[in-house]
Amino acid sequence: MPKLSPTMEEGQIARWLKKEGESFKNGETLAEVDTDKATMEMTALTDGVVLKILKGDGETVPLGDPIAITGKEGEDISALLAEIGGGNGASVAKPAETKTEPQSSTQAQQTGAPISEKPEVAEAAGRSYDAQRPGAEQQGQVASQQTESKPSEGGNGRLIVSPIAARMAAEAGLNLNNLQGSGPGGRIIKRDIEAAIAGQKAAPQAQPEAQPQIREQAPTAPGFQQAEIAGASAYREEPTTQMRRAIASRLTESIGPIPTFYLTIEVEMDKAIDFRKQINAALPEEKKVSINDVIIKTVASALMRHPQVNASYQDRSIRYYERADIGVAVAIPDGLITPIIRNANGKGIAQIAAEVKELAGRARDKKLKPEEFTGGTFSISNLGMFGIEEFTAIINPPEAGILAIGKSEPKPVVRDGEIVVRNMMRVTMSCDHRVIDGATGAQFLKTLKQMLENPMLMLM
Repeated sequence: MPKLSPTMEEGQIARWLKKEGESFKNGETLAEVDTDKATMEMTALTDGVVLKILKGDGETVPLGDPIAITGKEGEDISALLAEIGGGNGASVAKPAETKTEPQSSTQAQQTGAPISEKPEVAEAAGRSYDAQRPGAEQQGQVASQQTESKPSEGGNGRLIVSPIAARMAAEAGLNLNNLQGSGPGGRIIKRDIEAAIAGQKAAPQAQPEAQPQIREQAPTAPGFQQAEIAGASAYREEPTTQMRRAIASRLTESIGPIPTFYLTIEVEMDKAIDFRKQINAALPEEKKVSINDVIIKTVASALMRHPQVNASYQDRSIRYYERADIGVAVAIPDGLITPIIRNANGKGIAQIAAEVKELAGRARDKKLKPEEFTGGTFSISNLGMFGIEEFTAIINPPEAGILAIGKSEPKPVVRDGEIVVRNMMRVTMSCDHRVIDGATGAQFLKTLKQMLENPMLMLM
């Protein structure tokens, strides 16, 4: 399993594009692999033949573990299989019927080129692993993966389901324990769910032994399991996606070791709103900017005046960044991703708006390249459009800060001894105390507030 994303620790095979016995050319895609952020192509470095697939579609594999063996047609791989464990527990695909011309032994690995991902495709990839077959000159590329499984009430106690099948079953309200998988090793795959939905293929598995109940429980809805505790709610479980696992890991990494404190300030947004209207008056409809685009530009400008905030802790040093590369939190079906606006301090608001729209669209389609969502210097999370007035955001390591933007709404405030109505917005900054002290964070927010309340200050 090759490494396709800077943050990935394991990969999930979305699908093999080459079957056993099929030949491939240098640069041809062998498989699609889900990383924690996008679906990537695993491409061949030279010509060859797929001799053995050790891990099938939907399986999750740690980096460096074998997933397949490539070489030349007819090559004896028995010694290699014995060396790596003979594919113990691995799903092995049947050889393709198509014959190919003999090829020299090769090794294959992935490129970093992202591909278009379907919603049901999700997450991981790793680094290439080369194995030398004893007593032979040829080499094959090998890679493998752990199976995604969940407890089952029948058979051998394990139910292996591909992520696509799990999602389809959940949407259709199907009980996976009642299905017989037709994939390798009895895995339930997409076609099994489609057949079950059509009423053409549903093989019930062994029924679980009745659990002792204190009292009779209400029947459960299709796809739900009865709780073990009498009277407790029935439930259903879905396998976690690679992205959700990556989010959980990153948040644990952030909230645990990083000493975080929070600063909140209220900003009068009337002039920023007027500023946005003036910009949009000069732009065509498809290029109009949002208030969030104005905020991104303002934050970038404020960071340039407070380099202590545009920094990160590096154990034995503090790294100060020359530019403001702003990560913008974008909600996608599998979780959250932060595409980065590079050099936001050097770009106009209209250009920032165009990049945000383009990156956010590709983020939702999982087409971002790793360098487009890693390596930021500061982040912004805006939940104002969802009606959230105030919240705290979790720092995205190794960045030292993140802004949580609430909604802007009219409120009565006192100005010059009189009560007037102004559009007010609450902003909370989460600060890494190893880099940002309280006074430093307060000074940054003061500058940000001044710029938002008078956008012309960004020109000074």
